[in-house]
Amino acid sequence: MEIEITTGCDEHGILLGMKAVIIADTGAYASLGGPVLDRACTHAAGPYNYQNVDILGMSVYTNNMVSGAFRGFGAAQSNFAMEQNLNLLAEKVGISPWEIRYRNAIRPGQILPNGQVADESAGAAECLEAVKELYESNPYAGIALGWKSSGKGVGIIDSGRCRLRIEDGKVHVLTSAACMGQGIAIMCETILCETAKVAPSLVIHEDPDTRTTPDSGTSTASRQTVVTGEATKRAVELLKQDLDSGKSLADLEGKEYYGEYHPMTDGLSSTKEFPVRHVSYSYGVQVVLLDKDGKVEKVVAAYDVGTPVNIQSVEGQIEGGMVMGLGYA
Repeated sequence: MEIEITTGCDEHGILLGMKAVIIADTGAYASLGGPVLDRACTHAAGPYNYQNVDILGMSVYTNNMVSGAFRGFGAAQSNFAMEQNLNLLAEKVGISPWEIRYRNAIRPGQILPNGQVADESAGAAECLEAVKELYESNPYAGIALGWKSSGKGVGIIDSGRCRLRIEDGKVHVLTSAACMGQGIAIMCETILCETAKVAPSLVIHEDPDTRTTPDSGTSTASRQTVVTGEATKRAVELLKQDLDSGKSLADLEGKEYYGEYHPMTDGLSSTKEFPVRHVSYSYGVQVVLLDKDGKVEKVVAAYDVGTPVNIQSVEGQIEGGMVMGLGYA
């Protein structure tokens, strides 16, 4: 992507507005160049509290290699441009890069630049607070605040489905959510055991099979824990009602429970006053410390991931994101 961005603030460093033109090179084929550009545009102004935004995004065909889906899905590129501008603004105002981010970081109830109202779970400010002392006490430190949505968002149909079947005294979990290392089986099992207080030894996660397991869509956009996880929880809550009534799994032999979750979002052309671009966001702050020779000495990150379901997967995502961030740099 080639990005031209202009950002403005008042004398106190409070953001007032931004303009951006994003030109994405999608190569010889469209692939997912369009959806990637959507995320680049909805994240371009950053997780900050201001609404005067003008963003033009174009995905163009070229004779280069085909582009498309990659981790971060467009948000990382536009976020990079915004964060660089914030550093320049902070210098002009005479405050630290940490301070300009903290003064503007989105808080619950405030409105994001993409028009969406931040809910009570937004933890961008807390992430910044966690690294303040580290950043301010090191002479050679860089800082950035990033954010990323979960789920397809921007009005795209998104569905999670899960069926539970009681067989031979055990709960069988059936979903076609494809696992490529995210630990989807453990995620579903954890939600089931936590919600219904069922022992893990009584849970069997079935392999995906189009004859028996309901469609839960693709394993893209970090969506499966949010979307299929919620569908699983809804099915489990029905099971829990029966268990709470005094019935055992033996009593429920052969019974099935079904849950669906369809997150509703608004497209980029929506005229709603407060459109919902994505059903959930996570926020992350990274501080990179350099030694006196300019070599990377340490990287420290603070992330708001909501409620972690599979803590090993969460840690893997964070560590992978940190390493890939260094790679981008």
